[in-house]
Amino acid sequence: MKTNPTTHPPEEPGQAGGIRAIAREWLPVLLFLTLVLVARSTLADHYHVPSGSMEGALMPGDHVVVDKSAYGLRIPFSKTVLVDGDRPIPGDVVIFDSPEDGVRLIKRVVAVAGEEVSVVAGRVLTDGVPRVSRQAPTVERYGDRYVRLELEHGGGPNLPPVRVPEGHVLVLGDHRGNSRDGRMFGFIPETELYGRAKGVFWRSSEGPTWHGL
Repeated sequence: MKTNPTTHPPEEPGQAGGIRAIAREWLPVLLFLTLVLVARSTLADHYHVPSGSMEGALMPGDHVVVDKSAYGLRIPFSKTVLVDGDRPIPGDVVIFDSPEDGVRLIKRVVAVAGEEVSVVAGRVLTDGVPRVSRQAPTVERYGDRYVRLELEHGGGPNLPPVRVPEGHVLVLGDHRGNSRDGRMFGFIPETELYGRAKGVFWRSSEGPTWHGL
């Protein structure tokens, strides 16, 4: 007497095909989202300006493009640098976490390692030389960048001459009398800089725009 070979119950009609169809539909979406997350972690992102500490370069509510690879290409979602990038230079606008409370901030680098820096009445002196001129006492020069200071609320606290240690930068807000910055919390390690702000692409009063930094 012959016995029938063991058989498996047939799949529900269309069950396997439905699963494959869903996978085909969602896989590209998941891959795209993964690439976006990786790109935002390592290449570029945007920052929403929460306060007026960087007026007049930046206004509250501005949306800023940030080059996260400017100071080195990092392993996604970490601070480990795979490929070295540029060193920050005076005049750069940078993103970092406050050493006081971890809040993400945007400020301007005004001095780098090896420079002696001081701040008097809101104005920066590097190695004893003022960044402003007599002809333009509210405009600091950093190479080919001219930074207009906001001194409506005074210059904020002074900083006596101090030399920036190796691997660190001093950051200040352009609105010197309305900025909690390196005068209060000290130097920032270069390794803590997330990236360099490139420009404003959205301003509440203008909509889509471009103001380079």
